[in-house]
Amino acid sequence: MMKTAVLDIGGTAIKSGIWDGKEIGMFREWETMASRGGKALMERAKAILRTFGTFDAIGVSTAGQVDTSAGKIHYANDNIPGYTGTPVKDILEQEFHVPVAVENDVNAAALGEMYNGAAKGLADFLCLTYGTGVGGAIVMDGRVRQGSNYGGGSFGGILVHPEDCHPGEPWSGCYEKYASATALVNRVKRIDPELDDGRKIFDAFGRSEVRAVVDGWIDEIVYGLVTLIHIFNPSDILLGGGILAQSYIIEEVRRRVVLLIDSNMSHVRIRQASLGNLAGLTGAAMLASVHARANERSDHSI
Repeated sequence: MMKTAVLDIGGTAIKSGIWDGKEIGMFREWETMASRGGKALMERAKAILRTFGTFDAIGVSTAGQVDTSAGKIHYANDNIPGYTGTPVKDILEQEFHVPVAVENDVNAAALGEMYNGAAKGLADFLCLTYGTGVGGAIVMDGRVRQGSNYGGGSFGGILVHPEDCHPGEPWSGCYEKYASATALVNRVKRIDPELDDGRKIFDAFGRSEVRAVVDGWIDEIVYGLVTLIHIFNPSDILLGGGILAQSYIIEEVRRRVVLLIDSNMSHVRIRQASLGNLAGLTGAAMLASVHARANERSDHSI
């Protein structure tokens, strides 16, 4: 039985676990310490992996745009300074002498949902996650569409408010500035500074002024989805992110989307992602397993 060590590297936390072929075990969360930069992050990743003892492969789901063939960070923003260009695959293979697969975190989450979650049995769907920003993935024929420069599925860049768009300010007026969980928190904090995370916001949902802000934020989510539905004509869209687990949000999104899309596309199913914290780890494990098997076949052919 193959034992695969998996990491899901985010700006604030690194999730880790072991995939035994059926499920993720030994799940833990660690602080990323992102401000220390990409080099220190790789040392932290190696230290976490050492806690698992021996394993046969490594799967990494990570923030940033990923050149998956090279296992290298093609681009990452300043949330992790100096991460752009980091050869994650080479660093970990040299350290642990096992095959390593690396993928963008939202792409990995989408694949995890396809293999063992809400998209199981689907070969074509879109996946969006709402957190610090808005991440996206395009899955067609069972494969993630990377884009020409590894930025495919950057749905957070949909221009939804051109009146707020300013030259020289990337992402100004764009979807993630209005539909992310961060955007919701910032809007609610203008009413009550103590409501500084999603859990507190929904604990206070009975307050009419809080509900009004949440309803306005749901509209922002819907605007982007309407655009994507008309472009891709998907059968299914998966929505993830902790705050999207609230039943009120997903039900309202479904109701409002149908009011704004062409009736010919009203068959679209909007689903909640089901794997939560384990989605990226599961997708990374699947990719690592495929990569390891390919290496075995290559070795046997020599």
